[in-house]
Amino acid sequence: MKTSSRNYELDELYWFIGQKGDSETRENVYIMTMISRELRQIVGYSVGRDKYSWRIQEYVDSAPAAENYYSDGYIGYLDVVYPGKYIRNIHDKKDTHHIESVNADIRHFISGLARRSRCFYRSIETLDAVFDIFVDAYNKYGAWKYKYRKPVIHKDSSSRKHLHHWRDTPLSFLDFLDVS
Repeated sequence: MKTSSRNYELDELYWFIGQKGDSETRENVYIMTMISRELRQIVGYSVGRDKYSWRIQEYVDSAPAAENYYSDGYIGYLDVVYPGKYIRNIHDKKDTHHIESVNADIRHFISGLARRSRCFYRSIETLDAVFDIFVDAYNKYGAWKYKYRKPVIHKDSSSRKHLHHWRDTPLSFLDFLDVS
């Protein structure tokens, strides 16, 4: 599902296929994701054994254009040509906290990516197929939440209003899995 947005966030997470690699950090596979900040949907991703700029460029080009692109300090994002403004934050996670949350969901729901898991993938093709199913369900769930959310207004002790958009959601991400 491709949806336009004003702001995209880019990040990468790593893991290993089969056994840990020989590199210093021992990873041998990267999942690079790009999300729509407003809709919390994954608009682009790549699963591969490297995290080169050309790989990032491919999924940036395949997604609808956004006004702003945010990333962390990874240097590979600097060589990418973005349709909008690129903002790199190497100091903290304030510009990428949404995608960090999505990456936590990815590790939570895809057991082969959970840290210290006994479940692992033996091929990159299997991981790519599992991730494709995950992205489809995650985006359908995100679209449903965006369409049907009802704000719940709470007042704290200083009488300021806070909106909690996703409280008491009757469905979960798992309700949108289609593995037929």
